Formats: sequence, structure tokens, C-alpha cells
Amino acid sequence: QIMIRAAPHTPLPETRPKARRDRLILVGLGLLFLLGLYGLTRATDWRSILAEFARLNAWQVLILLALSAANYALRGLRWHLFVRAVPLSVPLATNLVQFLGGFAMSLTPGRVGELVRLRWLTRVSKAPLDRAAPVMIADRASDLTALALLLGAALALSASAMRGAVPVACLALVTGFAATHPGLLRTFANAAFHASGRRAPRLFARVRRAARALSAFTRAGILLPALALGLLGWGAEAWSFQLLLHWLGDDISLARAAAIFIFATLAGGLTGAPGGLGGAEAAMVALLALDGTPLSVAIAATALIRVTTLWFAVALGILTFPLAERGTYSRHR
Repeated sequence: QIMIRAAPHTPLPETRPKARRDRLILVGLGLLFLLGLYGLTRATDWRSILAEFARLNAWQVLILLALSAANYALRGLRWHLFVRAVPLSVPLATNLVQFLGGFAMSLTPGRVGELVRLRWLTRVSKAPLDRAAPVMIADRASDLTALALLLGAALALSASAMRGAVPVACLALVTGFAATHPGLLRTFANAAFHASGRRAPRLFARVRRAARALSAFTRAGILLPALALGLLGWGAEAWSFQLLLHWLGDDISLARAAAIFIFATLAGGLTGAPGGLGGAEAAMVALLALDGTPLSVAIAATALIRVTTLWFAVALGILTFPLAERGTYSRHR
């Protein structure tokens, strides 16, 4: 009996090298990120960057955090909407806690660690994985669609010639559409199955079942509210970026600030780095500098907005992760 209880907690030998490798990758990316920040501070006067930080008051930082919190709350409500559309009977409070708890895993490559939400969801609802998985697909697709629409609107209203952002917006919009279109996903799954020589039939069968389940999210009563929640949530963070730049002395329009913020967010996600580290910051600083923002202001604004968005989300995730874990197991004791 002792051996049976201890075995699940003993790491498999082949997982240990992978765990060490993942930790080394995260440490390496963190060091590269710090090295990049150091290089940027060397390129300008670090005292001027500290002076930019000193411009902000405590209430202004609280406003930035409140706008980020509004984004996470609205997207949490969208997660609950998707869960009920499957349908799975999970209370709103449980869905919100699990959604926020997933942010603790944002700093994993490609943010795959956020899939922990599916583990919590399946255990609380006692539903199979292939029934719960479409919730995560719909959530990611809704984010891409909202970001693409906001970026397109910002580019249309902005005088800034960010031509390179147009393909990114189109790619995000097409991906978001395809991920929530059951017919397209089934077609892709069938084509991939035949291209693989009909290997892994069970895996592709699960993909096709998940694709059929996505039809629940294409109804207007689900699709339109979900899109509105995503637009409002990401729009709040884009507005916080414009407010921050304004408080630092950069009289930038909301459309231009939103275009820079959203493009940098998408660019960071395309790199696959944990939380978009490195790619998002580099894109944000470069675009601000090209737009005429002083380098010290660009660096300070980038560092502050990442603290009040990405790192704030990670902090919320760490705080709520234990609650999500306890909530997951409480129904099975």
C-alpha cells in the first residue's frame, strides 16, 4: 500500500531531463531578457529612465492595475460563458477562480501551462477531456479575433504607417475564425489524418469530436457576447497603455497606442517565448521609438505596462492557483 501511494508522486525517470531542460530554457530566456534591458539602459541615460518612473503617482498605478483587472474579469466571464455553452454545470465563482489560476502558468513556452484550466474543468465537471477541450480552443480563438479586430480598427484610425502590422492582424483574424469553424477544423483534421498515412486514428477521432463540439460557440447568443467581452477586455488594456504614455509626457492618440500595444502583444505571442518575453518588449520599444517617443520614455512605458499586465496576471494566478487546486479536489473527497 505504501508503494502504491508513493508511486504517483515519484517523477518518472524520463521526465526529469525534460523538467531540467524546461527550467534551463526559462532561466536562459530570463537572462536574455535582462541582458536586453541592460543594453537598452546603456543606450540611454538610466537616470532619465528612473526619472520617468518617478513621474507616476500611486493612484495612477492603481488605475493601470484596475484596467488590467477589468480585462481579466471580462475574459473570465467569457470563459464562464463558454463553459456553460458546452454545456458543463460549473458555478461562476469556480470558473473565475480557475481562469485566474491559469495565469500562474503564463510563463511557460507558448503558454501551454495554462492548459491546467482544462484539468481543473474536467475534474470539477467530471466531463471527458475531448468535451472540455473546445472551451480552451474557443477562448484562445476569441482572444485572437478580438485582438485582430482591435488592431485593424486602430490601424484604420491611426495616422501611423504600421504596414507590417496588417499581415499580423489578418493572420490572427483568420486563425481565430478557423479555430471556431467546425467544418474547417474537421477538414484540416481529415487532411492531416490522410497525410500521416492514417496513423493515430484515436487522436484524430478526438480532434474531430472536439471540432463538432465547437458548433456550440457559433450561435449568435454565444458568439456576439463573447466577442464583446473580448473587445472590452483587451480595449481596457490598450487604453491603459495610452494613459501611461500620456502620464509620461507622450501625447499619443488612443488609436496609435492601441496599435503598438496590440501588435507587440501578438508579436510576442508568435515567438512562442514564455509570456512573449523579449519579443513583445522589443517590438513595443522599437515601435514607440519609430513613432517619435523618446527612448527613455519608451523603455519606462514598456517596463511599466508589462508589470501591470503580464506580471500582474502572473501574481493573480499565483494567488488563486491554490484555491483552484483545492476547489478541484474538494468535490472528490
